[in-house]
Amino acid sequence: MNFAIIDVETTGGKFNEEGITEVAIHRYDGVAIVDSFISLVNPEKEIQPFVVNLTGINNKMLRNAPKFFEIAKRIIEITDNCVLVAHNSSFDYRVIKNEFKRLGYPYETPTLCTVELSKKLLPEQESYSLGKLCRAVGIPVSDRHRANGDAIATLKLFEILLRKDSEKQIVKNTIKIGNQRDLSGRLLKILDMLPAQSGLYYFHRYNGDIIYIGKGKNIKQAVNQVFLRTSNRTRSILKEMDSVTFDLTGSELIAKIKFQEEVTRVKPKHNNSKKRFTAEIQFHHENMILVDKGRSPEEKSVVLIENNQYKGFAYADLSYQISNLSILKRLINSSETYTAQNLIIKKHLDANRVEKIIRF
Repeated sequence: MNFAIIDVETTGGKFNEEGITEVAIHRYDGVAIVDSFISLVNPEKEIQPFVVNLTGINNKMLRNAPKFFEIAKRIIEITDNCVLVAHNSSFDYRVIKNEFKRLGYPYETPTLCTVELSKKLLPEQESYSLGKLCRAVGIPVSDRHRANGDAIATLKLFEILLRKDSEKQIVKNTIKIGNQRDLSGRLLKILDMLPAQSGLYYFHRYNGDIIYIGKGKNIKQAVNQVFLRTSNRTRSILKEMDSVTFDLTGSELIAKIKFQEEVTRVKPKHNNSKKRFTAEIQFHHENMILVDKGRSPEEKSVVLIENNQYKGFAYADLSYQISNLSILKRLINSSETYTAQNLIIKKHLDANRVEKIIRF
């Protein structure tokens, strides 16, 4: 059996619209590397800043690199009659397949994920990330987050896994035919329905149960970032998720506050709801009302701090509702988790401005 060990680096950006910036493929016959292809790729689009920081690959480096259509034939040749092997293969396969799709070519090949294989052959590991797995089994890694560095590390890990699976039955049973893990179409439909506004988003199972809650200044962008992740946790969430709903908050501060309250209340399966906040927070003013954007142009969000403690938040569209403390207290959604919220509010105020602070 022949294998093509692959790693790709991408531009980041909207799910399923990423461009490839670097690719490394090593054809492996089970004993040795018999062919290799390594190349930077001009994605014909800008690289996201966080990706530049992670990989070191920038737009200037790719200016004279070949475009994907110029290397497509070579990729077909080196992966022909091979099982495509990658760490989180669903990501690499999806990105490669999308590039071929843009060229009008239906690229299909069996895939094998070294994350899944490692879980079967190296059980009870603390982490199945490539870096931590390699450290656990003594594989030296160089050029981390560059295509060839990660591809070579994946190959060395794969060699260990092959030796552990002496009958090769586990490897055969882990190979996936076709694009069984491709969620692209469904995820893109979900993204198209989400707003580019501040708020919370909820991932639901088929029966409506909430399995994950997230927050963001831009809900569409925040969910897109989740879809782009390749971690084991994210793969589990997306496999279980059936639908996404959202709750607009208008203000990023309200999104942070409500997120903490919702995770504490709902305790979703894939959120860490065990975090404890014990520190006492001192605000610049013991008694104040924080006024910020609401969910519509006419509305304001309001956070009440009294005696140096968070009391709750509300929405108001009349100025006298905000300035009249007794009325405001009737409007707010009160909270019993003020210790956690105090820290969230303090951190937000240290780094961001709200529209108005009313002291009383």
